[in-house]
Amino acid sequence: MKFLKLSALVAVATLLMIQPLFAAKPIKVKFSHVVAVETPKGKAAEYLKKLLEEKSNGRFQVEVYPNASLYDDREAVEALKMGAIQLACPSFSKFTGFVPQLQLFDLPFLFLSDKQLHSYMDGEWGQKILAQMEKKGLVGLAFWDNGFKVISNNVRPIIKPEDMDGIKFRIMSSKVLEEQFKVAGGIPHVLPFSEVYSALQQGVVDGAENPWSNFYTQKFYEVQKYVTVSYHGYLGYMLVTSKLFMKQLPDDLKKIFVDSVKEATEYERKLAKELDEYYYNKVKELNKLEIYELSEAEKKVWQETMKKIYPEFYEVVGKEYIDAALSIK
Repeated sequence: MKFLKLSALVAVATLLMIQPLFAAKPIKVKFSHVVAVETPKGKAAEYLKKLLEEKSNGRFQVEVYPNASLYDDREAVEALKMGAIQLACPSFSKFTGFVPQLQLFDLPFLFLSDKQLHSYMDGEWGQKILAQMEKKGLVGLAFWDNGFKVISNNVRPIIKPEDMDGIKFRIMSSKVLEEQFKVAGGIPHVLPFSEVYSALQQGVVDGAENPWSNFYTQKFYEVQKYVTVSYHGYLGYMLVTSKLFMKQLPDDLKKIFVDSVKEATEYERKLAKELDEYYYNKVKELNKLEIYELSEAEKKVWQETMKKIYPEFYEVVGKEYIDAALSIK
C-alpha cells in the first residue's frame, strides 16, 4: 500500500513538472505587409522574424505574409485589433484618421535628409506620435523607412512644378498628398498600392510617386516613360502591434520583443538607404526611361511652390509639430 501511494505521488509530481512544458507552446506572431520581400520592409520583416525566433530559442514562432497575400494595409489594421495578426507595418496614411499628426510626414520638402528625419522620429515629437496609437488599442513600435520619393509619368518630362498640370497621379489616401499635386495643377487619384501597376498600364492614372525600391520591384518602369528625381517627399511605415498582444507577453519575452524591434529598425533604415541607391542604379541600367535629376536651384523653386500648402495643415497636424521639424538642422 505504501509503495502504491509513493508511486502515485511520484506520478503526480512528475505530471506537475512536465505539464508546463506541454503548456508552453510557441507564441505565434503573424506579420502581414503589402510589399515585395526584396524591399527594405520585406527584408526587415524577415530579419525581425529571425531575431525573435533566435533570441527566444523558438518561443516566438513568426510567419511573414508579404505582397498583401494575407491582408492589405487597411485590413491589417483591423486584423490587429481582432488578434488575427500580431504585427503589421502600414504606410502612415492608414492611421491618419485617428493620428492626424502623421500627415506631417507627407508634407513635401519638410525633411531634406535622413539625419533630420530620424532625429525627429526618434526624438520627443516622434515618440508623441507613436504614443497616440494607444487610443485605438494599438502600440506604435517604430518608424521604418522606404526612402524619399521620385515622380514618374507617361505624359511629359516634369522639370518645373507647373509641368504636372493636368496629369493624373496615383496617391495614397492623404489630404496632404492631394494638395501637393493640386497646388501644381496635378490631378490626384487615390488607389491601393496593389492596383497601381494595372492602373498605369490601362491609363487610369498617368503617373505616381514612389521610392526607387517600390518603383523597381513593382516593375513600374514597364508602364512609365519619365522620372523626375525630386526626393520631394518621404514614404515611411509604422510598425505596429496590439496592446492586447503586448499585455499577454511575459516580461522576458516582452524585452526580447522590444529589443528585436529596435535592432530590426536600425537594420531596416540602413538597408532602405542602401537599396534606394541600388534600385536607382538598376533603373538607370535599364535605359528604358527618361530620367531627370533636379538641380539645387530647381529644387528651391519646387520648395517655394510646395510650402504654400503648409498653413492648410497647421490646425489638423499642429503647427508646433511642423515648426519642430523645420527647426532641426
